[in-house]
Amino acid sequence: QVQLVESGGGLVQPGGSLRLSCAASGSSFSTNIVGWYRHPPGKQRELVAYITNGGITNYADSVKGRFTISRDNAKNTVYLQMNSLKPEDTAVYYCNADLRLYGGNWHAFGSWGQGTQVTVSS
Repeated sequence: QVQLVESGGGLVQPGGSLRLSCAASGSSFSTNIVGWYRHPPGKQRELVAYITNGGITNYADSVKGRFTISRDNAKNTVYLQMNSLKPEDTAVYYCNADLRLYGGNWHAFGSWGQGTQVTVSS
């Protein structure tokens, strides 16, 4: 079972940047599809971006062009570079190391970390 630790969150002004990290231990996730989710206050958790084991990436429309997901399999770590942050990006961000596509929708089968809080505010 993969254990995940998210880090890199914080308070940032609109237009600022943050880089989140998702470090895995216990097992390698180099063959898995890994995704970043976020849970905004009062809303449902949503998939923000994912990356396949081959490096193919996909993004939610709300973050396309601003966020970049990447992975370093040697370090068992996935990153989320977030630029041009907006107040609506405020959320707890989680990663999941086992995404699977069923019925046209992505489902997270892996364990969850504790998340990292991102707050965008002036």
